Amino acid sequence: MSNKPKYGSGGELTIVDHLIELRDRIMKSLAAILLLFLSLFYFSNDIYTFVATPLMSVLPENMGMIAIDPTSPFFAPFKLTFYVSLFLAAPYILYQLWSFIAPGLYQNEKALAIPLFISSVLLFYAGIAFAYYVLFGFVFAFFVSVAPEGIMVTPDINSFLSFALAIFFAFGLAFEIPIAVFLLIWVGIVEPEDLTSKRPYVVVGCFVIGMLLTPPDPFTQSMLALPMWMLFEVGIVFGRLIKRRQKAKEAEEEKADDAQ
Repeated sequence: MSNKPKYGSGGELTIVDHLIELRDRIMKSLAAILLLFLSLFYFSNDIYTFVATPLMSVLPENMGMIAIDPTSPFFAPFKLTFYVSLFLAAPYILYQLWSFIAPGLYQNEKALAIPLFISSVLLFYAGIAFAYYVLFGFVFAFFVSVAPEGIMVTPDINSFLSFALAIFFAFGLAFEIPIAVFLLIWVGIVEPEDLTSKRPYVVVGCFVIGMLLTPPDPFTQSMLALPMWMLFEVGIVFGRLIKRRQKAKEAEEEKADDAQ
């Protein structure tokens, strides 16, 4: 008899029931984002100033950023606050997703899915933190230092925001690589040895992805590609561990069958 739980206490839910539940969970997620946004909106300018600090700190003395579009001083912090609200709401959104799919999982799948959900959130935040605290300082200092003589470096606030959001998303996504590699190994799509043998292609792929997701300069691309490669190796390590556990469990089950 299957140990897979039913979706409802009185039996299987219908497609309509699933759609209603999904709608409710989406509405809860949107409400969480809206609540965070309304709570943070008053601090929009402070949030923008915080994000722009790594750039402002390397600009020439008495120089600042400019707003080419007259509406930018309002809409740039507004846009940034929305994305901050979205990032902060990510754990709750994932919880709603987990609550929707959890009833359809086996017990052993639940035991593994919870750490994966938590790890994915932490890794995404780690990617953003790495971009802000490590990458931004080097990149902006480099860009300002190579400006031709006589060129005043006065970035537009909208252009900076687009750059910052692209980098945050790219690094947050890149830091999910260990989760992706682990899942591929866990479900049996690939073996750790297969990934190890393809390491040269993976390294090239990391630099290609870095080229596509970051501004067109080798330094920023390398700052994304190298962590991606390291995280790929981390995923292989944990994939090997889960494979060993699976093989040990299969061996125990075979011994139990032989004993019977």
